[in-house]
Amino acid sequence: MAVTIAPPHEGVAVSRTLSPARAATVLAAPALAALLLLAGCSAPPPAETAAPGASDAPEQSLECAQMVTNSGGLNDRSFNETSWAGMERAQEELGVEANVLVSTTESDLAPNVQAAVDTGCGFVLTVGYELAAATAEQAEANPDVQFAIVDEIVEAPNVRSIVFDTAQAAFLAGYAAASVSETGTVATFGGGNQPPVTLFMDGFAAGIDAFNEAKGADVQLLGWDPESQDGTFTGDFENVSLGQSQTQAFIAQGADVILPVAGQVGEGAFRASLDAGGEVLVLWVDNDGYDTLPEEFRPLLLTSVLKNTEDAVVGAVADAADGTISDEPIIGTLENGGVDIAPFHDLDDRVSDETKAELDALREQIIAGEITVESPSSP
Repeated sequence: MAVTIAPPHEGVAVSRTLSPARAATVLAAPALAALLLLAGCSAPPPAETAAPGASDAPEQSLECAQMVTNSGGLNDRSFNETSWAGMERAQEELGVEANVLVSTTESDLAPNVQAAVDTGCGFVLTVGYELAAATAEQAEANPDVQFAIVDEIVEAPNVRSIVFDTAQAAFLAGYAAASVSETGTVATFGGGNQPPVTLFMDGFAAGIDAFNEAKGADVQLLGWDPESQDGTFTGDFENVSLGQSQTQAFIAQGADVILPVAGQVGEGAFRASLDAGGEVLVLWVDNDGYDTLPEEFRPLLLTSVLKNTEDAVVGAVADAADGTISDEPIIGTLENGGVDIAPFHDLDDRVSDETKAELDALREQIIAGEITVESPSSP
């Protein structure tokens, strides 16, 4: 059953329902771009007079591509940043001029999407659920423009949804978190109760349950109840102090491993851990926090739940550069390299060889379909 997010016009749906038959493959670089370029070949070939990579119609020519961030801004150490890295790579590898319109408040969102379309570029990438309605509206009004949206599903003939089954990777993160907890209590919080956030939380909870079952343990999770689909949310993705105060509350309840799924707010979890003596471990999401967060956080970082947004964006631009207008979604999974967990880096010694072997086995079982990580928010 679809959970519809206020489609602005009849016939253009914004929902969390996705047909598996329409699922595209996300591969680790460099295979992704090549595969998606081949996929673009299934479209009718351009006229003989068209230049290589140009579309059938002049307005389809992909000389430039636009990206619109959500209100978290460009340097969010999250999916805005990794999406832009994909756009920059597309510029370098495909010769498509990449530009970005940075949103800092919700009032910027719709005008920025309009401004992106007004440039005349043939490809517009929007990032995050906040931009779903504006993307759907502009897609309907501009059928010859290829749109793509990260972390949300918009159903329209010219919108490609770039989504990730992060529950699979978060399952591994939850298992690892439970294995290193010394208090037997771990915690998570989100920026908002919405599918791209709760998908992480569902997987994290399932991984903790799997550890408890395998080890006869009783590690408790604070901040999320998979049954009621409710938990602890800051209501914000930018205010670091909210993450700090929430983590302090969890520490007071005995939690010693924390998973924030709240963008920049999550940095507050590291601040709270440092204030508490650095004994509380923290996980990151979307990209490898070891590379993107301040170095002072590295000794506290257990692992990160990764989304291969960069490669997916490059592939979507590559298809558009080939003259293809598509609604085929790109879904990242463990199997195709679209999601995974990062190395344990400085905390590698905290995770036993036995647990590492178990994580490898669990990963293969998920890929083989022997374990299904379920979530109402799964793409």
